[in-house]
Amino acid sequence: MKEGVMKVVFLLAACMSILAVALICIFLFANGVPAIHKIGITEFLFGQTWKPSNNIYGIFPMIIGSIYVTAGAVIIGVPMGILCAIFLARFCPDKLYKIVKPAVSLLAGIPSIVYGLFGYLFFNIFLEWSYTILGGALTLAIMILPTVINISVSSIRAVPGHLKSASLALGATHIQTIFKVMIPAARSGIMTGVVLGIGRALGEAMAINLVAGGSVNLPLPFNSVRFLTTQIVSEMSYAEGLHREVLFTVGLVLFIFIMIINLVLAQVEKKGAVEK
Repeated sequence: MKEGVMKVVFLLAACMSILAVALICIFLFANGVPAIHKIGITEFLFGQTWKPSNNIYGIFPMIIGSIYVTAGAVIIGVPMGILCAIFLARFCPDKLYKIVKPAVSLLAGIPSIVYGLFGYLFFNIFLEWSYTILGGALTLAIMILPTVINISVSSIRAVPGHLKSASLALGATHIQTIFKVMIPAARSGIMTGVVLGIGRALGEAMAINLVAGGSVNLPLPFNSVRFLTTQIVSEMSYAEGLHREVLFTVGLVLFIFIMIINLVLAQVEKKGAVEK
């Protein structure tokens, strides 16, 4: 009887998760699609001018800026996070592990606005970079580190010990075993950490607004840019009519980006599993 009750509980929990995703999809599409019909999808996605007072809504600079800063954060943060995870999982002494692991977990609990303040004080004031893409990418790279590190450490530690023993028995070095055997075996978990890190970077608003500014520019390394998320946060409080509908459409575009990233990485992971 207890097992039957728990099965029902688990089923309800799973249904709630599916229902939440479905409601978000319905809400975003219902509120975001009408504005596309009024503006035109080409003008909306590829237009380079944003002037709500003239009913001109082009988000191409924001799309490119979001992609550039997120890509920069991933290029900097993911390799660093994976290497740190390898050290914590396979090389770190126990005494040092008890210090470093809680410190990494503490990074995950720091509010994004605090990261933004740090990036603003360090990159914008101390280094005198002003509002730049580079400062935004470095700040987001620090933000995604705890997500990538924590999940990667768990995945690497979960690799069966006999794989390592077999590799060493065949003559491979410890480093070769880690990169040729253990990392591929833990790839699924590591990719999950990367996806979550990308999601956090792409969905960030406050930190990127403080560090990278809010100007609608085409992205160059030392230009100020505006994220899709920043656009919504900056204007939703006073937007009305078509302007408000367009901001929901911006949220829909962001949601679709996240879905595409998840689908692409899932296919990569699936292809890797088939090749094994």
